[in-house]
Amino acid sequence: MAERVDVSVIVVTLDALPWVERCLESVSGYETIVVDHGSRDGTVELVRRRFPRARLVAQENRGLAAGWNRGIREAHGSYLLLLNADAWVVGDAVERLAAFADERPRAAVIGPRLRNPDGTLQRSARRFPTLWRLATEYFFLRKLAPRSQALNAFYEGGFDHDQEREVDWLMGACLLVRRAAIDAVGLLDESFFLFSEETDWCYRFRAAGWQVIFYPEAEVVHVGGASHGGRLFRENLRGHLRFLAKHRGV
Repeated sequence: MAERVDVSVIVVTLDALPWVERCLESVSGYETIVVDHGSRDGTVELVRRRFPRARLVAQENRGLAAGWNRGIREAHGSYLLLLNADAWVVGDAVERLAAFADERPRAAVIGPRLRNPDGTLQRSARRFPTLWRLATEYFFLRKLAPRSQALNAFYEGGFDHDQEREVDWLMGACLLVRRAAIDAVGLLDESFFLFSEETDWCYRFRAAGWQVIFYPEAEVVHVGGASHGGRLFRENLRGHLRFLAKHRGV
């Protein structure tokens, strides 16, 4: 049972079976807002039947950032846990994240260590995109030396995700975000549809003097790619180009 009443969980869904049930079970003690973007696979019916305490909000699919923003507006917590529908928290991870946030008042965003369903590490700490860093990604140069900073800076090459660390940005599968920081910097930029919205948000937080911190003492399992509908490559590239145009210039 949850102890923190100041944490609200936001889950955006679009045809989220079969993972959403496990996702919502893992945070069932918290205020939970489910923003559905037009599911047709039974997700809405499952949420209504199995999680009647969750607040279900339906809206047109204008992208993940728009879904998160709607959830933030609906939530009451001073901490917002943005959780992918294909992810679930392990044990008391939410409590650990919130307690850590209490100790770091300048932290706008705190992210847990992510695990794949088989228990292996899912790398979530990132550096901000540059042309070189994206070249190492899209031309697979990073695979030549996975632990090097020169060829793998985008994925924080050499960092084993085993200690607390301030980072540029964190993958948005699970993020604890401070409402006071949102009030200061603003909501997510809804011109990002599916990828790079969290990159842009972290960039804005850091530019305003807030911190983004990786915290390995809390863990979350993330299936990864389960809800992208085959659009992963195209939308990822589009998000990267949008970030570069916005912050580096066309």
